[in-house]
Amino acid sequence: MAKNGAAGNTAKEIEAPALTFEQAMENLETIVAKLESGDVPLETAIELFQEGMSLSKLCGQKLEQVERRIEMLVEGDAGLQRKPFAGTKEEA
Repeated sequence: MAKNGAAGNTAKEIEAPALTFEQAMENLETIVAKLESGDVPLETAIELFQEGMSLSKLCGQKLEQVERRIEMLVEGDAGLQRKPFAGTKEEA
């Protein structure tokens, strides 16, 4: 049972709200490099993978938040108008 508790520590170590997008991406890149090297024990690799997935989710959430806040100014007949940002996800 102690091992289950250790897996829960991964989320606490990340402290998602405290990380900026840039910090999360940097941490994610470090994790990917470690995993790609193949020089980590299996248990460590699993923990790194879980942390990486959490960071990936955090980055995705932060990007979605920014996407919702982006507005494009579009010049129309009535002058400049605000239009919500149209992300590429919906186009695919």
